[in-house]
Amino acid sequence: MDPLSARALIGVVTLTALTTGALALVRAPRLAAPAWAVLRGGLQLAAISAILRGVISDPAWVAVAIGVMFTVATVTVTRRLGFTPALLATVASAVAAGVGAALAIVFGTGALDMSTRNALAVGGIVIGGAMTTATLAGRRLVATVRDRWDEVEAWLALGATHRQSTAAMARDAVAEALVPATDQTRTTGLVTLPGAFVGAIFGGLSPLDAGRFQIVVLAAILAAGTLTAALLVRAVAPVSHRPGAL
Repeated sequence: MDPLSARALIGVVTLTALTTGALALVRAPRLAAPAWAVLRGGLQLAAISAILRGVISDPAWVAVAIGVMFTVATVTVTRRLGFTPALLATVASAVAAGVGAALAIVFGTGALDMSTRNALAVGGIVIGGAMTTATLAGRRLVATVRDRWDEVEAWLALGATHRQSTAAMARDAVAEALVPATDQTRTTGLVTLPGAFVGAIFGGLSPLDAGRFQIVVLAAILAAGTLTAALLVRAVAPVSHRPGAL
């Protein structure tokens, strides 16, 4: 192992230990989850780095890579919400619609050139953003309906439909799920320098071109996440019984 890689490994291990220690301090459950996530992420990045060397210029293989990203994202969201085949289909439809619409606009308007590199980079980022927003929206809705089930039953007793009885909760779930992506977009350049921006500069783009690339990506993340969350919540909001704990 070269010295730079060794130092990176030491840094990652130390940061992971800090994370685990902080969780142990407050006696949080699932202490090993962050460490496992870092280990898994590192192994996956190592594998994908080796694979991408040979496929980044091949449209067919780029399509396969995006398909794998989409599949993993869909399964991840579904598992977070309580896996069922019907829910998997619902999540897949919502993510496909949100991501598909956002990427169609990005490349259809010429905001970014339709190249294999852009398709892979932007596709992966937008799919990841949609995954996070869908998970947050779905879990927020389930938790709220569970905690306010008496209110849902009261609406049903007054003659409201199942959808009407959870309509306000569904709206709140979508709004809350968008807070991280909205804050990231609002504070870009002031609080953070996003990875796509930094990566574009390291890749040889001027700061101006990198900024253009980044704002297009951020807008796509918001669009894809909003549409995905809205479609997902609309599909799962009508409930006939109190949800269980996630």
